[in-house]
Amino acid sequence: MQISSDKLAFKISRIIDDKKGNDIKILDVKNLSSIADYFVIATGNSTRHTIALADEVEKKLNEEEIFINHKEGYKEGKWILLDYIDVVVHIFTKEEREFYDLERIWKDAKYVEFDIDTM
Repeated sequence: MQISSDKLAFKISRIIDDKKGNDIKILDVKNLSSIADYFVIATGNSTRHTIALADEVEKKLNEEEIFINHKEGYKEGKWILLDYIDVVVHIFTKEEREFYDLERIWKDAKYVEFDIDTM
């Protein structure tokens, strides 16, 4: 299925929110990086929760024939990276998110405003 990168970022954010993920942010990095157009960053309550969030994203997108390109950190569950080419998802435990602080590293990225209730 073809879907624009912004719509995919919103869809992923909604899936994470539905599974009780926390502090969801979408960063527009397309003018800063050739890696992706958007980063979706979220926090889980524990390693079990981060794994459940990653599983849910992958499951829901697979149902729509949107398949992951690459996955890292899944076994440990502290920082799970899901690469959907134009959208890279970072799911952290609270401690890992604070330690790596991607928002600071990508401080020049534009935050994408969204209302989870209307998506």
